[in-house]
Amino acid sequence: MTYSDGVLMESAISEHLKCPRTLTRRVPDTYAPPFPMWVGRSDEKLHQVVMGYFGVQFRGDEQRSDALAAMRHIVASLDLADGALHHDLTHHLDNQGYENLIVAGYWTDPVSQQRWSNSRAVADWWESADRLSDGLGFFREIVAPRAEQFETLYAFQDNLPGVGAVMDGISGDINEHGYWGSMRERFPISQTDWMQPSGELRVIAGDPTAGGRVVVRGHDNIALIRSGQDWADAEADERSLYLDEILPTLEAGMDFLRDNGQAVGCYSNRFVRNIDIDGNFLDLSYNIGHWASLDNLERWSESHPTHLRIFTTFFRVAENLEKLRLYHEVSVFDADAQQYEYINCHPHTGMLRDATH
Repeated sequence: MTYSDGVLMESAISEHLKCPRTLTRRVPDTYAPPFPMWVGRSDEKLHQVVMGYFGVQFRGDEQRSDALAAMRHIVASLDLADGALHHDLTHHLDNQGYENLIVAGYWTDPVSQQRWSNSRAVADWWESADRLSDGLGFFREIVAPRAEQFETLYAFQDNLPGVGAVMDGISGDINEHGYWGSMRERFPISQTDWMQPSGELRVIAGDPTAGGRVVVRGHDNIALIRSGQDWADAEADERSLYLDEILPTLEAGMDFLRDNGQAVGCYSNRFVRNIDIDGNFLDLSYNIGHWASLDNLERWSESHPTHLRIFTTFFRVAENLEKLRLYHEVSVFDADAQQYEYINCHPHTGMLRDATH
């Protein structure tokens, strides 16, 4: 596979994850994308990653200092043995009027993550009665896709964010992008599996309307997308492109999914802004979207006017981007590779809204 200018392209699927394809692609083997994009690469030693979203929920300025202190405690705990290899911090205001601070951590070994989670220092803090009485809300949303169950896409090649930060490096120019269905075809598992959902999202402990501790069980092939924007180093023209042209449409799409996602199969959507350890905003953002299935995510992406406008704008400017960094990562996971726990959170938080009980 080559570009028209003769540049050799790679498959988004690493060589050690390739197998005889039983499901056909949406494009012919002669397809050449209109501009270059790249994916994260890891060797065969990477079997599974863990993505943990650890949240603190609060309301009003009077709780802000306590919420930031709780967030800093979570961050400090990541420095303990077997802690996350990479993390970032975000803030968002949800549609119930609550502010949320999230620590997103990444591991390359679920056994290490489990040891960290079960260590006395970490477990005692999360299980403490203080979490029920200190006036804040807390949540843990932890998923562990296998190497064949996630894909990445970057419009840049250095300092990869998110799961890319714990991978070994970056690919050369890849073939599977620039057409509807390319996201699915970057999943190694898509060679032989449609990734259809089975089971249901269910509350298995607690009552979301009563507060306290609530545990939700996921089902097979829930999809999670993290789609990010980094304009920290962008020059004036690219900052204007993002802030004046891309961002308003992006916010409209994210607000639609936040407020109306249930109708289109989106369990939860958060458009978050990166912050530093003191809560100051950075010029980076991303959305965290949990979907009932990859099919639902694809259907919305290919048909909703807000996403179509975003997609069209990106196609128009992608080849000339210099310092505006855009990316995404998408994963699916088995039911037993998910953990959703909420402590004194409002009943529309995360997976609580759509879980049956």
